[in-house]
Amino acid sequence: MLDIFRIKAITLDLDDTLWPVWPTISRAEAVLQAWLNEHAPAAAALSAQPEIKMAVRAEVNTRHVNRGHDLSFLRLESIRSLLLMAGESVHLAELAFEEFFAERQRVDLYEDALPALAFCSQRYPVVALSNGNADVHRVGIGKHFHASVSAQSLGVAKPDTRIFIAAAAAAGVLSHEVLHIGDDAHADCIGGLAAGMQVVWLNREGRSWTFGDNRPHLELRTLHELSSHWPPV
Repeated sequence: MLDIFRIKAITLDLDDTLWPVWPTISRAEAVLQAWLNEHAPAAAALSAQPEIKMAVRAEVNTRHVNRGHDLSFLRLESIRSLLLMAGESVHLAELAFEEFFAERQRVDLYEDALPALAFCSQRYPVVALSNGNADVHRVGIGKHFHASVSAQSLGVAKPDTRIFIAAAAAAGVLSHEVLHIGDDAHADCIGGLAAGMQVVWLNREGRSWTFGDNRPHLELRTLHELSSHWPPV
C-alpha cells in the first residue's frame, strides 16, 4: 500500500511514461536520414540499409561497452562510423547528431501527462529520472521539474540503485522519502524498490508482473488515477 505521508519528493521516468518513445525516435531517425541525404549522400546510402546500420550500432556498442548508459554518445559515434565507412568527413557527425537530437526532443505527450505533472509539482519537488537523453526543458515541460538526473549525466543507469539515490539527493531528501513513478517493471520498479523508495508502476498495457513478491506499492493504467490516492486538499 502507498503511504503518502512518507512522500517528500517524486522522481519520474520520462520515455514511455510521459510520452511514447519509439514514434519520437522514428521521426528523429527520419530527420537524420534526410539530413544525410543532403549533406553526406554516401553515408546516407549506407544508413538506408538496415543490416549495415544495425551492424554499425552493434560494433559501436561493443567498442564502447563502458558507455552503454550514454545514448547520445553512442548515437554520435554511430554517425561518425557511418561517415568514416563512406569516406566522408567525420566532422559532419556533430551537425548530423544535432539534427537528430533536436527532433528527439519533439515529443507527443500522453494526454494524462500534463495534468499529472501539475498535480505532482504543486505538492512536491519532482526530479526527472531517465535512462534516455530527453531534456525536459527542450521538451517544454521543465517548469514542472526541480531537477533532472539521467544515466548520461551520472554514468550509471536504472535499475542501479545509485541513480535513484542521486535523484533523491537532487530533491534534497532521503530515498525512503521518495515516490518513484515509471513504466518499466525492471528498470523503474525493481530499481526503485531496491533503493528503498515507494514505487508506482505505470502499466499502460496491462502487462503481468513477473518479478515475484517484491511488488510496486501501486499499479496504475493511467496517470489520471494518481490523484485519487491523495486526500482532497
